[in-house]
Amino acid sequence: MSMNPLLRRRYRLDETLVPFTLNGTAQTGRRGDTVLTAILSVSGRLRQSEFTGENRAGFCLIGACQDCYVMTAQGSRVRACSTALLAGMAFITDLGAVSETAHD
Repeated sequence: MSMNPLLRRRYRLDETLVPFTLNGTAQTGRRGDTVLTAILSVSGRLRQSEFTGENRAGFCLIGACQDCYVMTAQGSRVRACSTALLAGMAFITDLGAVSETAHD
């Protein structure tokens, strides 16, 4: 993923690192991050729309809409704005990777 991160961390820089995987690439977030914060801190988008392919970054950010759902590597969906990042989580936000996984 070649996009610049959408978010720039300005505080909580000393929190414990939490490793996760995004589209097969090892990344780190910080203790206390939501999945949304962790992904947008390393990527220019949260996911791609399954209908149009447009980049998405969440909408309401309070758990009322469904714009921030992301796929886990295991094939389930999580609401990124309200799900705490845990060590070892793995996400697929690239539509090509999702369709390839579906055919395995």
